Amino acid sequence: MNDYSLIGALLVGLMGAGHCIGMCGGLVGALSANLPKQPATNALMSQLGYLLSYNSGRIISYSLAGGLIGGSASALGLLFDADAYLLVLRIFAGIMMIITGLYIAQLWAGVVQIERIGRWLWQYIAPVANKFIPIKSRCHAFIAGALWGWLPCGLVYSMLTWCVAAGNAFDGALIMFCFGLGTLPALLSAGIAASTFSRWVQKKSVRMISGLALVAFGIQTLYVAISQLS
Repeated sequence: MNDYSLIGALLVGLMGAGHCIGMCGGLVGALSANLPKQPATNALMSQLGYLLSYNSGRIISYSLAGGLIGGSASALGLLFDADAYLLVLRIFAGIMMIITGLYIAQLWAGVVQIERIGRWLWQYIAPVANKFIPIKSRCHAFIAGALWGWLPCGLVYSMLTWCVAAGNAFDGALIMFCFGLGTLPALLSAGIAASTFSRWVQKKSVRMISGLALVAFGIQTLYVAISQLS
């Protein structure tokens, strides 16, 4: 796996803040508004602790999913010619990088259509996840985050396709971990801070530069793969 795959994953998480706030911002806001009462002197630190617990659970779920996808792809690779299989995965990764970059740059939103894939699974997880709201402890927050991490999300599923191309469980988990870290600034922010951060990443110039950078990563990946064909 190339280092720019991890950089790209972090970039997708960071620049996908608008999508993250739209998908999970309401949940995080509800979580923050219904936390156990704390003395005014440490209310902010207590809230931060709950939010970190929630987001840690969420990122661990992402990493677990990435590891499962990457490991499964590696196992399938044993059934095919290794060189041809890795070449196909590299081409697949390049295409998905380009598609995700186009979404970040707001040039094409096709990536969100794949959210439909996870709806059948979420209908079984949602009733369990709802039992942990309102949050009663940091352990509750962690479990809630781990469960809500499976919420159908086009960006998450797009990143999971990168894990297919990672070719092994560790790299797949690492890609999703970096993506999860990228989403932290948006979901740890609250109130005015969240609005300010969201407005910044929604600026057309910021999204265009970030999206085109990701497209460039994808083109580079495709170029390397095509070069191996000759």
